Amino acid sequence: MTTPRRPHPSHTTRAHSFNTAAAQYAASRPSYPPTLFDTIESLTPRPLPGARAVDVGAGTGISTTLLHTRGAHVLAVEPGAGMAAQFRRTHPHIPLIRGDGNALPVATASTDFLTYAQSWHWTDPTRSVPEALRVLRPGGSLALWWNTDAVDIPWIADATTRIHRFLGVDPDTPIEKSGSGAPAALADTAGRLDFTRRQIRWSREVSLDTHLANIASHSAFLVLGEEATTEFFTEERAHLRKLFPTETIEETYDVDLLLAIRP
Repeated sequence: MTTPRRPHPSHTTRAHSFNTAAAQYAASRPSYPPTLFDTIESLTPRPLPGARAVDVGAGTGISTTLLHTRGAHVLAVEPGAGMAAQFRRTHPHIPLIRGDGNALPVATASTDFLTYAQSWHWTDPTRSVPEALRVLRPGGSLALWWNTDAVDIPWIADATTRIHRFLGVDPDTPIEKSGSGAPAALADTAGRLDFTRRQIRWSREVSLDTHLANIASHSAFLVLGEEATTEFFTEERAHLRKLFPTETIEETYDVDLLLAIRP
């Protein structure tokens, strides 16, 4: 497959691309393991049960529902109309308001946990860091996390290389957007927040269809459109069928967690 020169859509275009694929996102994206929340609680002054939590960039509610299940009184904050509509359809019992981390629609010193699952990299840290400090109570926790591919597993490393080659990006660039993830967050907030970092490995078994839909739900693919990506996914399906003839795939992730306590 000949890889054409790829355009570089704006940050805003990529951020809004999820609204056109909210149902696909909800159906195919990975969740997070219970160990993640055990780790968060081990690093914080208070447990999740009974705590006031705000989940920012909540999307379709993957992380919000897990916080709710752990006993937190959680409010979801989501900027996108399509993602918010999907959230309300599937989680009508959890409160949700429209907004983003750069200007949180949340009262000052009202929150015990402020969480960003796969979403901090869509904020402007010059605004989202002061906002986090504003809304958190003293002793409150800012928790940022990302599912990252376990590239020490050969088939995942090879698949990642094919994706990067197709997108025409540097091999070390995360699929979601340039500069995303914990390393960038640490650099962006240097000197303003004292983060503890943990990594938690976990895996899930999914069908080949779900695996490919998960990849296709990332902004780098969404902004290109189905027509531009059909050939890639046809070839990727054929390649993975040879590796996984039963069409059941074990996806392995390292959750990259950053957690800071507000003084």
